[in-house]
Amino acid sequence: VQLQASGGGLVQAGGSLRLSCAASGYNVSYYVMGWFRQAPGQEREFAAAITRSGGSAFYADSVKGRFTISRDNAKNTLYLQMNSLKSEDTAVYYCAAKFSRSGFVSRNPGQYDYWGQGTLVTVSS
Repeated sequence: VQLQASGGGLVQAGGSLRLSCAASGYNVSYYVMGWFRQAPGQEREFAAAITRSGGSAFYADSVKGRFTISRDNAKNTLYLQMNSLKSEDTAVYYCAAKFSRSGFVSRNPGQYDYWGQGTLVTVSS
């Protein structure tokens, strides 16, 4: 099972980026998926997560209204559309997958089974 995140880069405050996470080796439709981020010197934190079908999404208060998580199970791909970016959004962003028979969506990074390598997002003010 592998997750490959991409789409990070340097953007000015107020700009937008779209992150992608391609999964291989398994069918993502059995997994809850999420995006987490880690700023320098800080712990990894929850940003957004989405149910197995993509019908419901959950967000950290800090990104709600600016970020949109989505998934395309046919393409085995997870996305994170980030708008109105702020300097405090600067971090390495990680995608993650959690096998879930119940469909329960967790905000706890310790409960996720697989992780991508991370993609750096830098927002200049």
